[in-house]
Amino acid sequence: MAGKEKIIVIGSNSFSGASFVNYVLDENPQATVIGISRSAEYNDIFLPYKKNNSGRFTFHCLDLNIHLDEVIDVIKGFSPDYIVNFSAQGMVGQSWENPEQWFRTNCIALMNLANALKEENYLKRFVQISSPEVYGSCQGVTKEDAPLSPSTPYAASKAAGDLSLLPFFKNFDFPLIYTRATNVYGPHQALYRIIPRSIVAIKSGDRIPLHGGGVAVKSFIHIRDVCAATLEIARKGENGEVYHISPDNGDISIKEVVRLICEKLGKDFDSCVDIMSERLGQDAFYIIDSAKIRNELNWKPKIGFEQGLNEVILWVEENFDELQKFPGEYIHKP
Repeated sequence: MAGKEKIIVIGSNSFSGASFVNYVLDENPQATVIGISRSAEYNDIFLPYKKNNSGRFTFHCLDLNIHLDEVIDVIKGFSPDYIVNFSAQGMVGQSWENPEQWFRTNCIALMNLANALKEENYLKRFVQISSPEVYGSCQGVTKEDAPLSPSTPYAASKAAGDLSLLPFFKNFDFPLIYTRATNVYGPHQALYRIIPRSIVAIKSGDRIPLHGGGVAVKSFIHIRDVCAATLEIARKGENGEVYHISPDNGDISIKEVVRLICEKLGKDFDSCVDIMSERLGQDAFYIIDSAKIRNELNWKPKIGFEQGLNEVILWVEENFDELQKFPGEYIHKP
């Protein structure tokens, strides 16, 4: 048993953050979790932990860019074993419009947080949720020691944020670990992401824009597999290390993802899509190697892509009337 763990999840309103909160509360009945996000808790349909009536979760609406002192007060008052940081400006295309906002959140705020926590001895692990996009477009299978070569302001801001944490690890033994997972998906994901967006569009009779014809090759992993890996890394990972999280046989083009969804919903692919110009800086290919976490921490994914797609389709169908009330496009908050 893991015992009475205390965990702070920053970015707890994000898809990954909310899913991680829910996973921890389910996985460890003795865990206590505090969530911190800059926006108030969104609709319950996107927050799976809301159905987990454990009484072991507390939420604080605080922005790292504005309320750093208040965030530090919450952390020091709780003395967590682990901090898992999901907070980030995460959209790639929109990062071209206001790149300084991406750097402010993904680098400057993160560095200030680490600086304020660098000598807190109760902290066993600070897990920084990074992104494979810091590597840019890669040929072949990418390992954890690949050079950083970002292609967009978003990816550059994540790479800068990752590097900004290293001095605290090197000079203060700050208990830092990085995770980089391939594209996550699953029930409760925001509707502007490709899988739920495609399902909702098809069921609504709308067409799906395929940028660049959808030829970009991605790798999708179910959020529960990512949550399991993240918690195992927090508990047993080695400080200063990077851990990749990826599925078995995960490479698939966006076009094929949409085609598969169309098949499952009994729709003709060509009648459901519009071919659009490619996004600026779009990485054509990245598949990351996760042998390290598999060998060192004995983790492996459990949910195949088709099973995962069926789960998302079921979630959309069960909540379709409610989901139609929400925008399918990303709305940026500065």
